[in-house]
Amino acid sequence: MSANGLDKLQEAEPPAPESQSAGVIISSDTRRPDRIPPGQSRTRKWPVLDAAGPPKIDLERWRLEIDGLVQRQVSLTWAQLNELPRIQVFADFHCVTRWSRLGNLWEGVSIRTLLELAGPIDSRARFALIHAYDFGWTTNLPLDSLLAEDALVATHHDGAPLTLEHGAPARLIIPRLYAWKSAKWIGGIELIESDKPGFWERNGYHMNGDPWREERFGGWDST
Repeated sequence: MSANGLDKLQEAEPPAPESQSAGVIISSDTRRPDRIPPGQSRTRKWPVLDAAGPPKIDLERWRLEIDGLVQRQVSLTWAQLNELPRIQVFADFHCVTRWSRLGNLWEGVSIRTLLELAGPIDSRARFALIHAYDFGWTTNLPLDSLLAEDALVATHHDGAPLTLEHGAPARLIIPRLYAWKSAKWIGGIELIESDKPGFWERNGYHMNGDPWREERFGGWDST
């Protein structure tokens, strides 16, 4: 893939929710009269941004770990992940660097399905810390965002497998929050009681990251 994202250049008009096939989960923000949050502008490209570049991932050793405040820990291999029921989600994608790509079709496994494997969630769980394969990178998010109907671990984008620079083999997708919360190269979901900042949150980004409220920066006090 080219670094400028031209290999997935969209048409002038963004894809609409009405054009999606039956069974596709439609993220509610795609039905807004104006789908572009404050301070954002639409891109027709598929830009590549990350903290430190793609990691090297061996699919034979790849695991998705689910732990923390759950009844039982889960460790899924790549083959086991792909044996689970799959969903498709139509959603917009908003980067904190002020671009939005409208009308993405994601395919993968629902977060709800994954957490069911770990048994009942402990009543103390309020947040999640997401672990990724790129050099110990993490991000945090509220549990209700993680459990939203349109939240998934995606393996495909717009009908094709994810490429490495976009998070292959699998990435988190949380459409309701800025894109840095949709961790590339996901390796773990840890349910926690108290909110804990991840990489970008420790470096000044917001603890929640709602694009419609422009929650770009601030929100964590290290003292």
